[in-house]
Amino acid sequence: MSSIDFQWDPVKNKSNKIKHGISFEEAKTVFYDEKARVIADPDHSDAEERFIIMGFSYKLNLLIVSHCYRSSKDIIRIISARKATRSESKQYEELL
Repeated sequence: MSSIDFQWDPVKNKSNKIKHGISFEEAKTVFYDEKARVIADPDHSDAEERFIIMGFSYKLNLLIVSHCYRSSKDIIRIISARKATRSESKQYEELL
């Protein structure tokens, strides 16, 4: 995969680390997981198209990362990130 540009709100990154124990720096590595899966997330915003990616980070955590695309998909804006639940992990395994 070619280079990807990421952006996020630094305040949101800090609160995400406190709440979920996952930094957006780690979350962005999921986008380089060749087996990651992306699905649309229409329920969480009327203002923009949002997506969820599920995949492994460089720390081998299976993560759920909410994101949107900016500037005609040239920039990925990370909104939140957390470890996958047990049932989400099972769903991921079934997709492979």
